[in-house]
Amino acid sequence: MSDSTTGSPTAPVVLDVWCDLSCPDCRTALDDIRALRERYGDRLDIRLRHFPLEKNKHSYVSAQAAEEAVEQGRGREYAEELLARVDELRERGAPVLLETARDLGLDAEEIDTALIDGRHTLIVDADQAEGKALGVSGTPTYVVGGQRLDGGQSQDGLRARIEEIADRLLASGEH
Repeated sequence: MSDSTTGSPTAPVVLDVWCDLSCPDCRTALDDIRALRERYGDRLDIRLRHFPLEKNKHSYVSAQAAEEAVEQGRGREYAEELLARVDELRERGAPVLLETARDLGLDAEEIDTALIDGRHTLIVDADQAEGKALGVSGTPTYVVGGQRLDGGQSQDGLRARIEEIADRLLASGEH
């Protein structure tokens, strides 16, 4: 897809965050993501990208539910709330997806219907395929300025590295 703002000094730097919404490491990364959002505001476009891991039983349906939450206008809040409830999600499964939707004032019945009819499967599959093509193998993984930073082993120093790359790109206008 073409983006006419790429290369513009006013265009935001894009940070793709490859995430599994049932991953404890992704929950840990949430603090860094919030700090980056606070520091950069609109100058950093943080995009959640789905990378459901097979080892996490509810990751694929969580990604689909999050896409339905996007359709209902509350995708970011829903994803963050699921990450906050990752232990509960791992223990109780799909009911947590619907409870979270209700807690946020979303149409839980529509999320349930979306999970049944699979309307968001292609989006999740496309994210995962793109992630694999970029070398993503675990979560969280960040891609900013063409550089992949793996956070699955350790989050130590990643936010500083992302800030370094974002600052360079913003200063140069090469984004």
